[in-house]
Amino acid sequence: MKRNPNCVCKICGTAVYRRPNQILVGNVYCSRQCTGVDQRVSKACKICGENYIGNKATCSRACANRARAGINYTKENKFNNAYRGAILKEKIALLRGGCCEKCKQNNYAILQIHHKIERYKGGTDDAKNLELLCPNCHASHHLGVSLFNPKKSATVVAQRK
Repeated sequence: MKRNPNCVCKICGTAVYRRPNQILVGNVYCSRQCTGVDQRVSKACKICGENYIGNKATCSRACANRARAGINYTKENKFNNAYRGAILKEKIALLRGGCCEKCKQNNYAILQIHHKIERYKGGTDDAKNLELLCPNCHASHHLGVSLFNPKKSATVVAQRK
């Protein structure tokens, strides 16, 4: 049985039937589309001032590009780990000559920063806590001295034959 309309949609004005308690709540809508239209929040674009609907900071890609203009992308970002390591390496290389501090390997491209006291143990990025090491020296520091024993290896090979 079709009910007689007892109210109108707030958005499009279509006559609809709703239960009395739904009418008392307030806004009456004929469909989900009309409900969505009423609940949209319109914002003004911070660049051009045009009203738009959405959760972005600007109304369009063009305004977003204009908002980004003037940002300097340099190695001064302390919180970006990719830049932080490069900056530390440059500083220590300038202070200490740009070669491995243990074996004097002078290939700057392969040198790595080593924290004498690890950062997770409370070490800092101060120059006195840093060393420039080649990958071999850095690995031997963290992994220890080689455990290879040529005499023992020879006996194992001989036993397998």
